[in-house]
Amino acid sequence: MRIIAGGLRGRRIRTAREPGLRPISGRIKQSLFDIIAGLVPGARFLDLFAGTGSVGLEALSRGAGFVFFVDSNRRCVEALSRILEGMGLAGRARVQRGDALGDLSWIPFRAGVPDFNLVFLGPPYKDDQKRPLAYTTPALRRVAEAGLLVPGGLLIAQHHVKEEVEPPEGFRLSRREKYGDTYLSFLRPAGSG
Repeated sequence: MRIIAGGLRGRRIRTAREPGLRPISGRIKQSLFDIIAGLVPGARFLDLFAGTGSVGLEALSRGAGFVFFVDSNRRCVEALSRILEGMGLAGRARVQRGDALGDLSWIPFRAGVPDFNLVFLGPPYKDDQKRPLAYTTPALRRVAEAGLLVPGGLLIAQHHVKEEVEPPEGFRLSRREKYGDTYLSFLRPAGSG
């Protein structure tokens, strides 16, 4: 994995190698950060289903003030902790093992921040037997229920094009971009610009 831009540009990162772990492609990551470029500097960024941590690490490189990584896989969490320590980023980020489909009200306490300007989630598309999963809508609902996004913040979901994704109550789809078999869906609180 390579960091594309910012203060850590070009750095290669050794991440956990886990069966079924599907990191975001460089092309999609570049497009994502082109779209949100003006929102990243100084932002509090939540990376759910963090996996390799590619998205959150890119946010740190591009000036995010703080990133909180959440993943259910112990090896991914341990690898991310080592990466952050090795890069001297531990003061600007935290990693926590947790289920992004469960109650997320614990996140502000563990993160040490009340809410986030940007929330990114990239759940797995398929299980170990290659059966399609549909985690995006439930995870979006959990983020909304826990009140993790600042008013006017942005919620971003990476999901398979065949997965039906519904905005949680109080949110609206503001943009959707397609990259092969992947969508990036951008959601904002209803009534925000």
